Amino acid sequence: MTVRRPLLGLVAGCFALAGVASGSDRLRNAAAEPQNWLTTGGTYAEQRFSPLRQIDAANVARLGLAWAHDLGTDRGIEATPLVVDGTMYLTLPWSRIVALDAATGAEKWAYDPKVPGNAGLSACCDVVNRGAAWEDGRLFFGTIDGRLIALDSKTGKPIWSVQTTDRTKPYTITGAPRVVRGKVIIGNGGAEYGVRGYVSAYDAQTGKLVWRFYTVPGEPGRKDGAASDEIIERLARPTWYGDRYWRYGGGGTVWDSIVYDPDLNQLLIGVGNGGPWNRRIRSDDKGDNLFIGSIVALDPDTGRYRWHYQETPGDTWDFTSTQQITLADLTIGGKTVKALMHAPKNGFFYVIDRSSGRLISAEKFAPVNWAERIDMKTGRPVETPGARFQDKPFVATSGASGAHNWQPMAYDPRRRLMFIPAQQVPFLYVKDEKFVYRPELWNLGVDMMSAKLPKKPADVAAMRQSLKGELLAWDPVAQRAAWRVPHGGPWNGGVLATAGDVVFQGLADGTFRAWSAADGRPLWRFDAQTPILGGAISYSINGTQYVAVAAGNGGGLPLALPAFDGPRTYPGGRMLVFKLGGAGTLPPVIQSVAAPNPARSEHWTPAQLARGEALYGQICASCHGMGTLSAGVLPDLRRSGALTDAGTWRAILIDGALASRGMVSFSRYMTPAEADAIRGYVSAQAEKIAAR
Repeated sequence: MTVRRPLLGLVAGCFALAGVASGSDRLRNAAAEPQNWLTTGGTYAEQRFSPLRQIDAANVARLGLAWAHDLGTDRGIEATPLVVDGTMYLTLPWSRIVALDAATGAEKWAYDPKVPGNAGLSACCDVVNRGAAWEDGRLFFGTIDGRLIALDSKTGKPIWSVQTTDRTKPYTITGAPRVVRGKVIIGNGGAEYGVRGYVSAYDAQTGKLVWRFYTVPGEPGRKDGAASDEIIERLARPTWYGDRYWRYGGGGTVWDSIVYDPDLNQLLIGVGNGGPWNRRIRSDDKGDNLFIGSIVALDPDTGRYRWHYQETPGDTWDFTSTQQITLADLTIGGKTVKALMHAPKNGFFYVIDRSSGRLISAEKFAPVNWAERIDMKTGRPVETPGARFQDKPFVATSGASGAHNWQPMAYDPRRRLMFIPAQQVPFLYVKDEKFVYRPELWNLGVDMMSAKLPKKPADVAAMRQSLKGELLAWDPVAQRAAWRVPHGGPWNGGVLATAGDVVFQGLADGTFRAWSAADGRPLWRFDAQTPILGGAISYSINGTQYVAVAAGNGGGLPLALPAFDGPRTYPGGRMLVFKLGGAGTLPPVIQSVAAPNPARSEHWTPAQLARGEALYGQICASCHGMGTLSAGVLPDLRRSGALTDAGTWRAILIDGALASRGMVSFSRYMTPAEADAIRGYVSAQAEKIAAR
């Protein structure tokens, strides 16, 4: 991609402010407005590269806090902010959105769509939202309960709202929409819960549905009346077997990556995993199951299919292809190729000719062991024998959390390097021999209770050692690492690259850091007091360059991963904005963690405790931590005041006393006696830490 000079960007920005350019023109030429950040990836190319260079490798050590804005929660902060003509827009957990003065942090307006608390049950990885879209004075964003909403960007007043999903089914929206040729494009999530994936286009002015494309087949003999009807029957359905795939939803949700390619006037979508995960259950262990684990190209005006490339045929590991798709013109073999670059969960870095879907190259960017390599003749992975865990368990060096997840990567077109927040989170795959489909709860076909947490100190240390994260600088043409910076843990944040030769990234250890784009040398760090996982941006106002990032814990892994050191206290999420010479400071963190609260006066039998442990693992662990080892993002149940009161515990789990806060009734999935068995198990775990 050609990067315009900053002076040209300022001129173009002035014309835009004068009303000469329409919103669509501004989005198409976003690279000419480096003072703004008009779309979630910076430009349609989704490179997350800022051409601003006031902050550079020589002076970044002088970077300081310009302002901070408290967000009111530390939970689920994943969004990339937008900046349009001096105003910053940030989406928050529970699908709220706030507008701030980008120079001072002063709040201009806030909007709450009032998502019902029970919608949180369908959010696999917490009630997060990764961003909004802007065009012509309107903001568009999705909600956890499946709405697409348009607001007046000046006032925050609603313009229109449309329900994009069937509310009787456990769909969610967590990803940022994209505005393309007068249409707002949005997908959805929920593959684990029993839904069928699709992507939709709505008229940006009216909210009227223009087209819809389903990514997997539905019930045989029933047409959808959608743009996907013909290609689903001709190409996709023959790759599915049995009848459980359509009865169980099939998955294939488009929950994050949606990219418009203006050079070829096409839409590129990243399709997620199958539902259930285990192909043996959903498709008789046969077939490629199109279009899961694929990149699909569509006509943006009609939604008609153009081409696809499937990265993980017949996926059975939750290796989604929903991770960020980045566009660039690459010189390969002496020729310029309009390429897309992709680093999905499965651990291979793909370079694809986006004019045809032809695979150009694919190499491992992480030490994954589910496949040996990609066969360049067929474009298919050469799978490791036994990786599908049907005859015996399989330990994947990187499993369902992926070698790269939703955290955005960044591409520097000058250095021709991709900066990837890579990670390694091993996973034990064991088929679920007693699988029973349960609508609205997780349906994986994988026995999550087989993986027992280590108890001996040496085993705990070994487990920690296996969890790794790194900032990886990857040469997409040579398909090799240029440099890498290891981090202490796997869940590292999104990346921003700048023309100042600086790479910015937040980490789960609560720091925001800068590295040299040339060699990965550390240049600067800031103690943000809370994990930073979303993507940073850069913009300028009155000649001053700013770097901004939303700080706060987020996503499924921080909720579920065991915190062996106990829960941490965080000060709450903040919008953090930096500039050269910034002198702002954050208040000190006050550490306060409740004491464990075991029900010592009560007794549960070994059978009750075993049942409680099983139910906790099936229903509670994904939010409150494996083995009750909560990190503190959501309540640590071992320290809950309800633990010693059977009536209060039952009121919460069975009666839904806290449903408005997202803790819905689980009476459909457990009896009162089983709920009390969970209380017994949690109490036993609380007693262990109390004894220490």
